[in-house]
Amino acid sequence: MTYLPAGSPAPSFTLHDQNDKPVSLADFSGKKVLVYFYPKAMTPGCKVQACGLRDSQAELEQKNVVVLGISPDPVARLKKFEEKDALNFTLLSDEDHAVADAFGVWGLKKFMGKEYDGIHRISFLIDESGTVAKVFDKFKTKDHHQVVMDYLES
Repeated sequence: MTYLPAGSPAPSFTLHDQNDKPVSLADFSGKKVLVYFYPKAMTPGCKVQACGLRDSQAELEQKNVVVLGISPDPVARLKKFEEKDALNFTLLSDEDHAVADAFGVWGLKKFMGKEYDGIHRISFLIDESGTVAKVFDKFKTKDHHQVVMDYLES
């Protein structure tokens, strides 16, 4: 698995959000966009990561950053995730993992001795011009929001 490096143009995409409305990366032209890929809504690690971003939303908005969470979950599951954890950002359904493939985050994973294909937990900060400014690939789910904020502050 080789994911997009910093300096690459971000792939354009349109996916349906938790309200089943189409959302495109192009909708956020002129803003920074944190595109974060996560394996499965409402699982413990994904909940911790999402809640950290939820709680950092005001600071992210001050830095002109929009958050887009992408997983292979269906729209209905994303809506439950949003409601259950009072999430305040956009969740996008990538059921056929086409966007995950375009970013290079879909690939072989190992868990409890089993191998399977799935989304790797990697985030991309896309700048106002649509270029990948930073790739976050080494973090703990509970620290993800802080790693992003630390980068934005530097």
